[in-house]
Amino acid sequence: MSVAADSATPHLVLVIEDEAPMRRLLRAALTSAGYRVIEAANGADGLREAATHPPDVVLVDLGLPDLDGTEVTRRIREWSAVPLLVLSARGQEQDKILALDAGADDYVTKPFATGELMARLRAALRRAAPAGPEPGVIEAGPLRVDFGAHVVTLEDQPVKLTPIEFRLLATLARHPGRVLTHSQLLREVWGPAAVRRHHYLRVFMAQLRQKLEPEPSRPRWLLTEPGVGYRFRGED
Repeated sequence: MSVAADSATPHLVLVIEDEAPMRRLLRAALTSAGYRVIEAANGADGLREAATHPPDVVLVDLGLPDLDGTEVTRRIREWSAVPLLVLSARGQEQDKILALDAGADDYVTKPFATGELMARLRAALRRAAPAGPEPGVIEAGPLRVDFGAHVVTLEDQPVKLTPIEFRLLATLARHPGRVLTHSQLLREVWGPAAVRRHHYLRVFMAQLRQKLEPEPSRPRWLLTEPGVGYRFRGED
């Protein structure tokens, strides 16, 4: 294990990766970008480092020698909301779904461009930055969602939504830019018993788009991540 800098100001990144060349690459990229780095070569050491030296963000590989990275992610999520990005050579949709359902904030497929990884890391840190109480209102261009009043307006005109439609929109809008998997949305909106009923999402997402999107077939705010889930684009 190593710490690449001793300043208390830069963000601390925990890298859980078993391949030494990849750890060296990540350490060089992160330190040159101003981050401090802690390294772990397996899942058990990674969990121990996460508990004893709480990081600001975690990068974890899926193919660890002792624990699968998805299991490491799940265990960290039992007690921490730290931003967590999965790095893996596995590019199948199911691998991405499992990692995101376990609590990962993002999934980066190897090989990756260092610039893209740094951008995704910065985005994860921005989303995790303390923002005080949850905002009562989110606006995206002419679309306005008032959580407290359960009111949605488009071009200053009220849009009539069913309770389920509002819960689905509000769940997505509370996490702008973040991909929420089918299972996450079903659990949040309909409850744990509905996690396999993906047709619920197709039906209600289509209804929301008909009511909110200027062109439902080319959505502006309610975006599909094929095979994985949906995300709300908050910036217009």
